[in-house]
Amino acid sequence: MSRRRAHIAMVGIPAVSHVLPSLEVIRELVARGHRVTYANDPAVARLIAPTGAELVEFSSLLPVGDNNWPDDPIAAAGLFLDDAMRVLPRLRAVYDRDPADLYLYDIGAYAARALAEAQGRPLLQLSPTFVGWDGYAEEVGVHLRRLPGADAYRERFARWLGECGATTTDVDAFSGHPARALALITRAMQPHADRVDGDAVTFVGPCFELSGAGEGWVRPSYAEKVLLVSLGSAYTRQPEFYRQCVAAFGALPGWHVVLQIGKYTDPGELGAVPPNVEVRSWVPQRAILEQADAFVTHAGMGGSGEGLLAGVPMIAVPQGAEQFMNADRLVELGVARRIDTADATAERLRAALEELTGDAEVARRSALLRAAARAEGGTRRAADLVEEMVGEGVLG
Repeated sequence: MSRRRAHIAMVGIPAVSHVLPSLEVIRELVARGHRVTYANDPAVARLIAPTGAELVEFSSLLPVGDNNWPDDPIAAAGLFLDDAMRVLPRLRAVYDRDPADLYLYDIGAYAARALAEAQGRPLLQLSPTFVGWDGYAEEVGVHLRRLPGADAYRERFARWLGECGATTTDVDAFSGHPARALALITRAMQPHADRVDGDAVTFVGPCFELSGAGEGWVRPSYAEKVLLVSLGSAYTRQPEFYRQCVAAFGALPGWHVVLQIGKYTDPGELGAVPPNVEVRSWVPQRAILEQADAFVTHAGMGGSGEGLLAGVPMIAVPQGAEQFMNADRLVELGVARRIDTADATAERLRAALEELTGDAEVARRSALLRAAARAEGGTRRAADLVEEMVGEGVLG
């Protein structure tokens, strides 16, 4: 393991759900004495600053602010390619003069891989969600390649790879399986985990700070049980769903409810709110979950991981992307009920909460999964593996 002071660069995208999962790893590397630079849009600078990493600013065009992504998956993929083309010259201007010993990068940060390959430097993907498995291209990728516009997208991608200095010029190889990756999720959430290349991918579990996680929120003295309701950061414009939650859980005997509604919903849209419901635009989710008894979540990978780490049963209300798959996986694991938004009536939400919290088997499964997630090593193991790779100095 390398303990020499190295320059480690992280290149991300400005989606909160992609920034948060690796922040504790970055903080740990800084604490170990490494110089860490973090390239990202200033929109997420407030999240990065507390880690101690030096921000390298670039301007991203990804529509993460208003979550206004196109419905067409090929058009959405094209936005990431456009962003890489825009960002790479900025990265080259900074890192050609001051190259990193190792590049860490998010799954959506194509420019980082192009930069590292052009410089002949090691790189390591930090995946905030599940990774590809043996057979993924045939089972999932082939369907995307048949969509309208896919051929033109791939041709444009190939042209860029041929021009940008990358040494991997095959589109599938470049955007698909990385040579080396840390999956910042618990193995329990990985589809077809037995078919994932263990030489390329290491599951370290969710990398959240566990010590002091209870700071920032105080459980009311009257609360016999606590329920957190949160749809994360991107899918919070859901006033009708919140009204159903108030009707389902408001005045529920013994329960205190923390209801996160995001910045796009006016609390006035909820109507009369009972005193046991605490309405917030944003909450310290980890802090609350460490003291909670149940969790209503959109089943994003971050939220799912936080719920498993806390060992709480979950009501999964998926909103988009991989959340439907995550919700089904939580159900398969025996710790959740899935209720789609259109079906999320007060009656169904309340019934699901009562079923989950009254089931001894759910409690047993939650405890086992909590222990398994924590045993994967989290932040410290991830930082150890990063340092190992710095010491090896091998291109990934």
